Amino acid sequence: MDDVSPFRPPLVRTVFRDVTPLHVSRPALGVAASVTRTVLTEIIDGARAAAAEEGRGKLVPRDLISAIDRNVEVEVGAQWYVHSPTFRGLTGVVYDADGVVVPPRQRNGARNPSGVDGAHRFEAGVKRLLRSRGTTAVPAMVRDLNGIASVFLTDLARDAAMVVREGGVKRFGTVSLGTPGHPDSFLKDPLLALSNRRGDWRTIGRDDVLAATTMQLFGDLRKQALAEACEAIPQPPAG
Repeated sequence: MDDVSPFRPPLVRTVFRDVTPLHVSRPALGVAASVTRTVLTEIIDGARAAAAEEGRGKLVPRDLISAIDRNVEVEVGAQWYVHSPTFRGLTGVVYDADGVVVPPRQRNGARNPSGVDGAHRFEAGVKRLLRSRGTTAVPAMVRDLNGIASVFLTDLARDAAMVVREGGVKRFGTVSLGTPGHPDSFLKDPLLALSNRRGDWRTIGRDDVLAATTMQLFGDLRKQALAEACEAIPQPPAG
C-alpha cells in the first residue's frame, strides 16, 4: 500500500478539533489517517469486486451495499446511513416521543458532531484513494464514501478522546493489559487494548488512537488496520 495517506494531517486534525479540545500529537494524526485509509480501501475493494461481476469499472452506490452485505466488518460510519439516499429504506425509520418521524439531519443532535456535515472535506482524499485502487466512481458513490470516511474518523476521534479522559479503555468491562507501542499487544486478542494509558492528560497520542481502533473495528479488518498503522507510525524509541 502507498505510504502516503490520501487523508492529510490538516484534515484529520480538523476532525479531531470538531469533537475534542485536547491536543493531538502528529503520530496520533498519522495513525488515524492510516486506519481510515485501511477501512476505505477495504470498502472500495469490495465494491470493485461487485462492479466487476457486472462487467463495470466505475463504482455505483449499489456496489457499496453489496460490499457491506458481503463483509459486515466494513459496516462503519453508520450515522451516514440515515443521511444517504443509498441506504434509504434499509435503516428503518426513527420516531420521536410524540410518534413523529425524525429527519436524518436531526437524529444526532446539534451538540454531537457526527461527521455528516463535514463529509465534503473528504472528497479529494477519496478520489485519490479511488485512483490508487485503479477505479473511479459516480458522484453519488463518491459522496457516500466521503460520508462514511468522515463519520468513521469522527467516531474514532471521539473514542480516542474518551480513552484519554478515562485513562484507558473501559468500554468492555474487563480488559486485558496491553503493552504500549507493541503491535502484538493490540492483535493477540479481539478485545485487547490499553487498560492503563501512559502520557499526559491533555494530549491524544498514537496509542490512544490505536486503542480507539479496537473499539471501532472488529475481526480481520481490525487486525489489518492496527498492523498497517503500527507499521506506518512506529512507536518512537524510549528515552
